Amino acid sequence: MASSFLSFSLLFITVYTADGFMEYDVFRCQFNSSKLEDIRYIYSTYYNKLEIARFDSVVEKYVGFTEWGVKVADYWNKDTSELTQRKAERERYCQHNIGLWFYYFLTKSVKPYVVLHSVAPSAGNHPSMLVCSVYSFYPKHIIVKWVRDGQEVTSDITSTEEMPDTDWYYQIHSHLEYTPRSGEKISCKVEHASLSEPLYTDWDPSLPESERNKIAIGASGLILGLILSLAGFIYYKRKSRGRILVPSS
Repeated sequence: MASSFLSFSLLFITVYTADGFMEYDVFRCQFNSSKLEDIRYIYSTYYNKLEIARFDSVVEKYVGFTEWGVKVADYWNKDTSELTQRKAERERYCQHNIGLWFYYFLTKSVKPYVVLHSVAPSAGNHPSMLVCSVYSFYPKHIIVKWVRDGQEVTSDITSTEEMPDTDWYYQIHSHLEYTPRSGEKISCKVEHASLSEPLYTDWDPSLPESERNKIAIGASGLILGLILSLAGFIYYKRKSRGRILVPSS
């Protein structure tokens, strides 16, 4: 499965204050891989929330954004040692930290688990709806498909976006509206970076144990009601036979 496009930023801020004025510097690393050519380093200096000058590794020089910032940028651009040091930060600072990110975080993956269940459809001509709920997976990108009798289903499907959990994992839900056929096989197919091969979860149309228990309890109650009704009827008939009729005067 093709890997998804990644884009991240590392951010570091230093702050200086004096007599109510504030100056701070922001270091940013933008990247979509750990390769040096895919990394962009940006250094910005701010004065009272206003960016006055910036170094960008794309242009490899400082650019000023205010009257004072233009003078500062021009001064730094003439300083060969300053430019050399700033250009080296893309490799020294960014690539080093990005390598740690990829090793400890971005290359890790967690396998999903799947719950397949049926619900009543809200509208339409389809009498049944299946829901494939996929939980606790990482990274975010995932593919959920439906397979019916060996053929991929391409219609009557609605899916949510990947939704973050509170524990850094994700979940997604796919709905299939369908008309049941005898002897058919319906499966939810999941593809994810944590899986060496697609994960298939087959739909079992038999009732779950909880539903079977409800039916058993209901049937037992019905039988008990019939027995009590029959016992009451027999008792009434026997009492009627033992009565002595007294003619009225």
